[in-house]
Parts: sequence; structure tokens; C-alpha cells
Amino acid sequence: MTRNLRHQFLAAFATVLFLAGVTQVRADTEGLKIPNLGSSSTSLYSEQYERRLGNLWLKVFRAQAPVLDDPLLADYIENLVFDLVLHSDLADRQLQLVIVDNPTINAFAVPGGIIGVHNGLIHHAKTEDELAAVMAHEIAHLSQRHFSRQREQAASQSKLTIAGLMAGIALAAVAGSDAGLAAMTATQAAAQDSRLRYSRANESEADRIGLKTLVAAKRDPHAAADMHERMLAAHRLYSTNRLPEFLRTHPLSEKRVADMRNRARSERRVIRPKSFDFELMQARVRHQLAQSTLDAVNLFREQTTKGGTEAAAGWYGLALAYIDAGEPIKARGALEQAMRPDPKHLAFILVDSKIDSAMGRHRTALKRLKERLSLSPGNHPLTIAYADALWKAGLPHIAAQVLREHSKKKPDDPGVWYRLAEVQGLAGDIIGLHQSRAEYFILVGALDSAQSQLNYALKLVNNNFTQSATINERLRDVMDIRDALENS
Repeated sequence: MTRNLRHQFLAAFATVLFLAGVTQVRADTEGLKIPNLGSSSTSLYSEQYERRLGNLWLKVFRAQAPVLDDPLLADYIENLVFDLVLHSDLADRQLQLVIVDNPTINAFAVPGGIIGVHNGLIHHAKTEDELAAVMAHEIAHLSQRHFSRQREQAASQSKLTIAGLMAGIALAAVAGSDAGLAAMTATQAAAQDSRLRYSRANESEADRIGLKTLVAAKRDPHAAADMHERMLAAHRLYSTNRLPEFLRTHPLSEKRVADMRNRARSERRVIRPKSFDFELMQARVRHQLAQSTLDAVNLFREQTTKGGTEAAAGWYGLALAYIDAGEPIKARGALEQAMRPDPKHLAFILVDSKIDSAMGRHRTALKRLKERLSLSPGNHPLTIAYADALWKAGLPHIAAQVLREHSKKKPDDPGVWYRLAEVQGLAGDIIGLHQSRAEYFILVGALDSAQSQLNYALKLVNNNFTQSATINERLRDVMDIRDALENS
């Protein structure tokens, strides 16, 4: 799919979907919202139709947004979301997670069970319960099916107005807040107050239902208000061009924070011990967001001077930074300090094995990962780490077997298919290489590239009718996806 076609689809998609968003707060500016397409409590759109829309949206989004491939971080967030979902009103629990490499505070929900989060949200949250509060809010958008309800409200509005506003929001997610702001400003005169009141009602409902989920999950009901108060303070301190409130698709106001606080007062605060998992993932995110390896080293050195698990998380971040710097010996020393609170933590096993691979100790790395996999068969970050270690050890044939099997469990993960294509190429499986590349390109919305890869594979199968039939069927799937994108 060409870039022009992707932009056309985003604009066309916007005329169909009017949705709620989340305020992004940068350290120095306020960003705009990635599309948040809550679901519907009406019969306007079926759940199957919403899932189709969501899957199409995700392909376009992956093609343009800086989506993060981090199996360990994804596993952590998925487990957190799943725990919240178990205590929520969400009926359809088939969810997909997308992590965006972006320093802003943001999360979003798309009809069809897609939940997205910026790694910047994890960076800025003070506790795991604050992160959980934002996730619970997005789950509430899905459980209350806000997409169709908002669409019904927008039905009488100008399609041009909705398209312009939504295209601006989508552009803000991809190209940055300045471009999105310009597009949104062009449509602000046509915005109608009744639509904004409805949007605020959705947000208030999501706040209320999200609080209910937090309480049921035995998490701190005050966490949402705590985080939003800090966001509001940051907005006051750093925003130089305050947007009119009606332009904020997920309005952040004194009234909204006060409402959150008032609701939380009816519930007792939950004092929970610090989550070591959260501290480690926060260090991982801060490593990802660091401007340079030197900045990361300096940041984590300072953190190691603090006490308890916070210092341990600093040592973990320092180990990651030293690996990037090509200093595995220093990384091993930092890791030994980090492991003190919990030597068997999965995050440490993965880093330890990565250090071994970097030092050429491939057998040691593979043995460690294989032993842990025997205790947690099918674990996503472990399986990916094991395949990567096999790859680095010069065993692409085995890595391909591991990833091919894992792709059956994670068919919608672009990272799995990307790795599988690479090791199949090294193993001499050229047909498999082209097929796996095609699966990767389908998931990231590059349909022209996917079609080319499948045609390359088709030329190589000769008279193998089974393989030919499989490839031809996938080519038809690509054409169906293209038609759906162009006609949505």
C-alpha cells in the first residue's frame, strides 16, 4: 500500500469512526491523541464488524507509527491488562496489544479489542496502580462499547467536520502534534457543542467504570486521580499554547480530576508494596527512551544510589545500557547487583543470556534459556530470546523450527514473522523466507510488498501443488484486505 493510500484510508476511516482519545502530556508540551475507538452498546455495529474495523486500523497504524517490538514489556502489560479484564464488564476478551515508542503519556482503545499504550506512560507513572488505572479506563471504553454510541451521536454531524477532526487526530499520532493541531484547528469552527458534551459523558463513564474495575482488582482506587492531578500540573507548568477544551478529545480539566477524586473518596486507599516488575519495566522503558547510551548510563548510575528495589532496577537499566555500549563485562557486573532482590526473575535470565551471547558463550546462553523454558513452555519473551540466541549461535535451522511453532500461538505478532524470515533465509529455506516476509508485511499494512513476496515464493514451488494452493490462497487474502482498506 502506498503512503498516499494509507493517508486516504485514515481520512476515510475517520468519516466512519468518531471516537474518544487520551490527552498526551510531554515534558515540555501537550500532545494530541491517537485514535481511541471505544465500542458500542447499541446494535449499530456488530462485534464482528468492530473486530474487522479494528484489525484494518491496526494494519494502517503499524505502517505509520513507531510500534515497539519488546516481547518482555508486552508480556508484562498483557498480564496486567488481563488481570484487569477479569474484573471488568468486558464480554469479548480477545484483545490485541500494541506498544508505541513515544515519550508521551497516552493509551488508547480501538473497537475489536485493540489496546495501545505509549511506553512514555510507563515512564511517567509513579506506581503500577497508576498504570493500571489508565488501562482500566481504556478497557471501560471497550466494555461500554462507546464506538457505536459516539457514532450514533455523530450521525447528524457534518461528515467533513468529523473527517477533518479525526484525520487531524490520526496525523497527530503519526507525524507529531504540530501537524495534527493545524488540521484540527481548521475544523474547530464546525465543532458542535452537543457532540462534545456526549464525548465528555463517555469519558466520565469510562472513569467511573474504570474505578469499579480497579476496586474489584484490589488496586488503589485513588491512583487515577493521583496520576491525572500530576498530568494537569504538568500541563499548567509547561503548556505554552493552551488548547480550547473542546479540542481535547479526552479533556483534562480541574472538574474531571475533582470528579475522579470525589468518586475515589467513597473507597478506601489500597496501600500496596512496590511492584518490582513495574520498576524493572520502567527501567527498561527509560533505557528505550534515552537519547544516547551515555545518557542512559548516567541516568541509571544515579538511580543505583537510591535504596531497595529502586536501586536494583537502576542496576538492571545500567546492564541494558552497557550491553548497548558493547561492554558485556560491565553489564554482567551491573546485573549481579540487580539480581539481589530476586535472582530468578525472568528479566534477569534474559539479560544474563544476552550477555553470554555477546561474549560468545552461546552454549551457556542456550542452556540457561532452555532450562527456563522447560519450566514455562511457550512463554513469549523466553521463546523469542531462545530463538535469538540460536540465531546468534549460528543455528538458524533450529531457530526457524522454534519460531515456526511459536507463530501458531502468536500469528498476529509482526516480530515473530520478521525473525522467522531472517533465520529461514540463513537456513536456506528461501520459499519459507518469502512466505514469512509476506506475513510480516500483511501485519504492518505493506500489502504491495506482501504480494511481491508471495509471488516470489510462488515462482519457486514449481510443481508442488499443495504449496502453490497455500500461496495462492494467501494472495487472495491480500487482495481481500486491500479491497477492505480501499472501500472502508
